[in-house]
Amino acid sequence: MEFKDVTDVQERLEKADYIPSREIATVVFLAEATGKPILVEGPAGVGKTELAKAVARSLKRELIRLQCYEGLDEAKALYEWEYAKQLLYTQMVKEKINDVIAGSRTLPEAVDKIAAQDDAFFSERFLQPRPLLRAITSADPVVLLIDEVDKSDPEFEAFLLELLSDFQVTIPELGTRQANKIPFVVLTSNNFRDMSDALKRRCIHIYIDYPARDLEIRIVRLKIPGIEERLVEKIVDAINRIRKLDLKKRPCISETLDWAHSLIALHVDDLSWDVLMDTINVICKHRADSEKVKGALQSILH
Repeated sequence: MEFKDVTDVQERLEKADYIPSREIATVVFLAEATGKPILVEGPAGVGKTELAKAVARSLKRELIRLQCYEGLDEAKALYEWEYAKQLLYTQMVKEKINDVIAGSRTLPEAVDKIAAQDDAFFSERFLQPRPLLRAITSADPVVLLIDEVDKSDPEFEAFLLELLSDFQVTIPELGTRQANKIPFVVLTSNNFRDMSDALKRRCIHIYIDYPARDLEIRIVRLKIPGIEERLVEKIVDAINRIRKLDLKKRPCISETLDWAHSLIALHVDDLSWDVLMDTINVICKHRADSEKVKGALQSILH
């Protein structure tokens, strides 16, 4: 199911309910062709995460998602030992300990015999794989989404860089695990902090901005089939005027779609002063932004 060319990427992503620009389609094609991760930056809500989901659907691959946050460490991203299960098994087989240490003449000798049984409790049956290990050890190729990588700590970013270079991890008790199939990797960033140059060099970088008017209209039509053409144009034009205001959080395509769904639910087929006042909380997520939009209603609805 590999992509044949850039046009094939565009067509298959559209069938997966994602309308890409030519630039986005080219980056996706090159990422698969070269095996390099994609680093997608841009404002929240412009479709960065949705791109990874659409790639997974178009390639018919499982999507494995790692949600990043401050304090995320290797253990939570790679694997953890199921200590409760290990303890339960220990309780169940404790009567066998006497058999293991039988014949021991000293305490150190008995400890050595018990230590020799480590493999019984540090084995695959007690290993809980997290997203990164799942992506590497999957028998089938997957799409690995590392979402909001900018929220992780620089130390985790450094670890991630090493992992993405070799696509292998070492589990001290079990040895090295090499990727069965190199995953298609998408990293997203909302510019919470700057990514390192080393990470950017490892990836194919793309910045997804607010969509152009015609593209946004196409997206709304795709996501909300049957919506009236006149209403779509009025919604998109109003959203674009709102984005020109000095807001703390400008509305993205996700807010455009939420607003369209809300107007349909209210059986609204036109925009007016009252409609915008009633639904402004769907568009604006901060009180100060709502006040600025209210103060500019005349220019927004002209």
